Amino acid sequence: MKILVVAPTPFFSDRGTHIRILEEALALEKRGAEVTIATYHIGAKLPQHLNTKIDVRRIRRLLFWYKKLEAGPDWQKIILDLMLIKKTFFLARTWKPDIIHGHLHEGALIGFIVQKALFWRKIKLVADFHGSLTKEMASHSYLRASGLMKFFEMIERFIDTLGDAAVASSWDNIARINTARKHDPARILLDGTRLSMFEGQPEASLARAAYRIPQEKVVIVYTGALIANKGIKLLLDAVPIICARYQEAHFVIAGFPVDQITEYVKQAIFKTRVTIISPLSYFELPKILCMSDIGVDPKESDTRQASGKMLQYMGAGLPIACFDTQNNREYLADGGIYAGETTPEGLALAIGELISSRELRQVKGSINRQRAKIFSWEASAEKLEKIYNDIS
Repeated sequence: MKILVVAPTPFFSDRGTHIRILEEALALEKRGAEVTIATYHIGAKLPQHLNTKIDVRRIRRLLFWYKKLEAGPDWQKIILDLMLIKKTFFLARTWKPDIIHGHLHEGALIGFIVQKALFWRKIKLVADFHGSLTKEMASHSYLRASGLMKFFEMIERFIDTLGDAAVASSWDNIARINTARKHDPARILLDGTRLSMFEGQPEASLARAAYRIPQEKVVIVYTGALIANKGIKLLLDAVPIICARYQEAHFVIAGFPVDQITEYVKQAIFKTRVTIISPLSYFELPKILCMSDIGVDPKESDTRQASGKMLQYMGAGLPIACFDTQNNREYLADGGIYAGETTPEGLALAIGELISSRELRQVKGSINRQRAKIFSWEASAEKLEKIYNDIS
């Protein structure tokens, strides 16, 4: 089966959206599919150690000044997406895929346009929704005008109906999408983890020495985008609270763009009790997690996104402090410590509970490592393949 993946983003970058796109493609390739990814003009090449034949095809570099890799809307993306329509049309016409797999709302819309333009080819479309388009734009301080918000909500609702099949990465998002897809409900397709990534990692003491992290500390780790809609400010506001209560606490905050947290890292407490690792390569992630003691995910449920970082924490066998959302409960069950309220103080109490008890950390971490086996990219690819076959 030939799969044309539409990725309206600077693929590959070291963040959750790209990890989902990459890992789905790798897992499908292992099941015998041929995969081509149509994407923007910028982004890293796939490393050789992946041993993949995935063909990444990029639009032309007409917007040569556009170099934004972090998540979030940008009006220039409208031009990039128009160029991506052209690239997708060319690949669909010449490569003749069986399936167009459109990621994000933009990818689903691009896939729909190309599918209809080449209607005689009878190419099937799968829409892969990662979150809510309008909720994410609002979380990045776009769409402040109510009229514009309603317009984009209307567009989003139309896109939610597209595709011969649709999948979504979170339970929070499924219910919203299926209010539009009454006769063809979207199916849950969870993010996953590759447990093999966490095998053969160096001793925690060696990794800590490399990053100059005190050996005796309890290391609390956050990995991912350092932007508002990931809940990073809630965590950063919780750091001084925790450090005042627990002398043994040390934080590792790994991700980008670091300029988003500049005002925080100027504080004295951040210079002594926090290690910033930026940028963080996805392929270095296992080493960072394996030297840590506690994972923290401060994301709220407003954007209806899944949490790929949580699955990586689980794969590494870390106990996790987070907020009490449906997604978090479904992933973690008894493996999480859930904050009683969505505030820095609430998050600090949850993290503090884990700092205080090595035994609790071990119990919760063991639960998460076992549950990580349920959430594999291989299982997601098997489900995707069945969806492809059902609509073909």
